[in-house]
Amino acid sequence: MPSNDSPTPLAAAIRHSEDLGKLVRQQRTEQGLLQIDLAGLAGTGNRFIVDLERGKPTLQLQKVLDVLDLMGLEVVIRRKGGNRHGE
Repeated sequence: MPSNDSPTPLAAAIRHSEDLGKLVRQQRTEQGLLQIDLAGLAGTGNRFIVDLERGKPTLQLQKVLDVLDLMGLEVVIRRKGGNRHGE
């Protein structure tokens, strides 16, 4: 029988950097972390976390992926549903 305290699976379609930023902010606060805490754990500057949560589109991808991994999140790429052009 599954435990009641196990985390709920998270699935979100991310289409804009702002969507990812909102998700990171939500997960960070749910994990009880301040931005400065996450920056320290990730080995980045606080500014990077602030920019990530604001959806800055020019952040270094590997650093973003590293922060997501640290938070227990992963990126999964799949084809969109619907028509062949994803509309």
